[in-house]
Amino acid sequence: MADFDLLQQSLGERLKHGVPLHRYTSARVGGPADWLAAADSRDELVEMVTAAWEAQVPFLVLGGGSNVLVSDRGVSDLVILNRARRCRFSQGTHPAWVWAESGANFGGLARQAARRGLGGLEWAAGVPGSLGGAVVGNAGAHGGDLAGSLILAEILHHYDGKSVREEWPVDRLAYTYRSSCLKNQSHPLQNVVLSARLALEPRAPEDIQARMDEFLARRRRTQPPGASLGSMFKNPVGDYAGRLIEAAGLKGARCGHVQISPVHANFFVNDGKASASDTYALIQLARQQVAERFGVTLELEIELIGDWN
Repeated sequence: MADFDLLQQSLGERLKHGVPLHRYTSARVGGPADWLAAADSRDELVEMVTAAWEAQVPFLVLGGGSNVLVSDRGVSDLVILNRARRCRFSQGTHPAWVWAESGANFGGLARQAARRGLGGLEWAAGVPGSLGGAVVGNAGAHGGDLAGSLILAEILHHYDGKSVREEWPVDRLAYTYRSSCLKNQSHPLQNVVLSARLALEPRAPEDIQARMDEFLARRRRTQPPGASLGSMFKNPVGDYAGRLIEAAGLKGARCGHVQISPVHANFFVNDGKASASDTYALIQLARQQVAERFGVTLELEIELIGDWN
């Protein structure tokens, strides 16, 4: 049974009550967290996750908030806001690498690497969200993905009532398209990403920047500005979710204050006054219409968080 008194004893004043979550998500929607604590370092993240395990309090770790839709009703579990963002680049080693804590902005790491003449992450320069989320969801763009860059991930593992740190090589994460064993595990909070080491390639800075600029320009041409969750649905095998939604006649469709983008139909954009319920209703509409027209069931790329009953 969840023991919030024990959790309060462990975390003290760092444990906050009734904190609105919309400010921590890229879509700017979502109700309050009954309980929230912010971890500013990897060690603090370990401390908070371990305290939650010991108190048997269900929790979720929230990084950049780019691939999550939080219910308007909010979240009754503990939310741990991951602000652990330290990073370190190799100095003259072969192969080159970057190590970073899991709360680091993933696109920001790619841009920092480019300034140092270290390539390999150009595809990620415009990818929103945290490194931890990228590790769990195998983030990707422009033909690249996290699985192709990861050397190892540091995982906090809950085993036999104890918290154990482990280094997992890339093969252990069993990556598939936009997924991993961490995302698909039956008990999703038995493992928490603490940090990761990614492979880099020394190259001429101007070549890296040119390639990065090309990807960023393509992203600006093909993806809408404004508050969105990123890609809403995974691409079905051999097709594209955006194409199917557009072909179903839904490009530009609205539910309340959320619109299926006229630029790219796999992006749902908040006009500034949206609710999570607006977004969810539009998700259901797109799924229904695509299934009826094409016999394809679209699978969410985002994660639904909170009470949706």
